[in-house]
Amino acid sequence: MQGVVLKTVALIEDDPDIRAIAELALGEIGGLEVHAYASGRAAIEGLRTREVDVILLDAKMPSMSGEETLAQIRNDPGIKDTPAIFVTANSQLHDIERYRSLGASDVIVKPFDPMTLASQVESILLAAQEA
Repeated sequence: MQGVVLKTVALIEDDPDIRAIAELALGEIGGLEVHAYASGRAAIEGLRTREVDVILLDAKMPSMSGEETLAQIRNDPGIKDTPAIFVTANSQLHDIERYRSLGASDVIVKPFDPMTLASQVESILLAAQEA
């Protein structure tokens, strides 16, 4: 992918099984360094001390939703410009448009293909860069 250098990913997912599959897909299969978080609050704290190339976040999480998490990220000067991609089962066009309007680069719909997840993230970042 010309123009996109993807090395590190923050993964925010409350479901331990989905988190494990995504970590495997991004890390072992995709060759990326993955920093996984089980909640939005933990991710925001972690992202303040660790630089990543992209944030993948679940839309539906308890206590702090993906939307609330992204809003806090976008208001934090140190991490506000980090590209974010929602990973969600909400595949309706109005949901996808809403996530994009909140500042997400795009949406990956669950269930995702573990074999192509890393390349899908790269493609989204490339398209966002070209836009």
